[in-house]
Amino acid sequence: MQEKVSDKIEKEVKQVEETIKDSSFWENFVDFLEYKLIDFTYGTGDEAHDIVLRVKYVLLIALVMLATTYILRWVKKLVTRNMPEQDKAKFNTVFTFARWVIYIIVTLIVFDSIGVNVTAVFAASAALLIGIGLALQTLFQDIISGIFILVDQSVHVGDIIELEGKVGRVEEIKLRTTRATTADNKVLVIPNHLYLTNSLYNWTQNGATTRESVEVGVAYGSNVQLVKELLLQAAKSSKDVLEFPPPTVLFTNFGDSSLDFRLVFTLNDSFNARFPKSEIRFEIERLFRENNVTIPFPQRDIHIIQKSN
Repeated sequence: MQEKVSDKIEKEVKQVEETIKDSSFWENFVDFLEYKLIDFTYGTGDEAHDIVLRVKYVLLIALVMLATTYILRWVKKLVTRNMPEQDKAKFNTVFTFARWVIYIIVTLIVFDSIGVNVTAVFAASAALLIGIGLALQTLFQDIISGIFILVDQSVHVGDIIELEGKVGRVEEIKLRTTRATTADNKVLVIPNHLYLTNSLYNWTQNGATTRESVEVGVAYGSNVQLVKELLLQAAKSSKDVLEFPPPTVLFTNFGDSSLDFRLVFTLNDSFNARFPKSEIRFEIERLFRENNVTIPFPQRDIHIIQKSN
């Protein structure tokens, strides 16, 4: 009884298969899958290569890409599950670049599997690929530099950096560029490859506090000990100057027309250092004026020689 039932089911399935194969819809669908989107021959003679791209190959690539996307999402979620938010943001940036590399590799593997000669495709488009490579050279430099920055962690969000004479607070590190804000609230977009080709000064890598200075010169013959006391007093008058480490005064040089001093102090916000520096200069000028300390300016003696006729 069971054998008769199974034979009957098998017979019905075969009839359905034959019906589908004989139907015009199936024939049209098969023709659609076999339709050639690209069909050309590259090379001549023994080195000739046929490059054929059918609709079924495109659908296969789409399915593989869809499966790759879901797998990558699963891997990303698995890896970043227990990561801190800061490390997760860095991983996501690097993962974005790695994902496109994986897509390219998967596409090449699928093309090779379906019989497309990938080597012939590259050979046919060699000139185009060289032109694209030269045009995107700087872009790839920026991307690789961005990966180095994220892995090396030489720059973090919130750091104050100086690059090519420009100073800004880092707001966002992307794969191609770094966005920073200057003290004037102007956005500074820095291509990442500049980190590899220029010297980068990170003002806050060792901490939020930085040592700043104000330089001033006084006339020869001034009481240098009084000058030192006045400079220290000016530094302590600013609420932004930290008490520890305490301010100090350096006698830097015997200048052409002045005795040069440098007042060194510590700030907790070096990004806005220009404001306390300005306050300290105002205070220095006031104290020097009250104590008859002269700030000289360069003077030159001109001798006019007249020649007798």
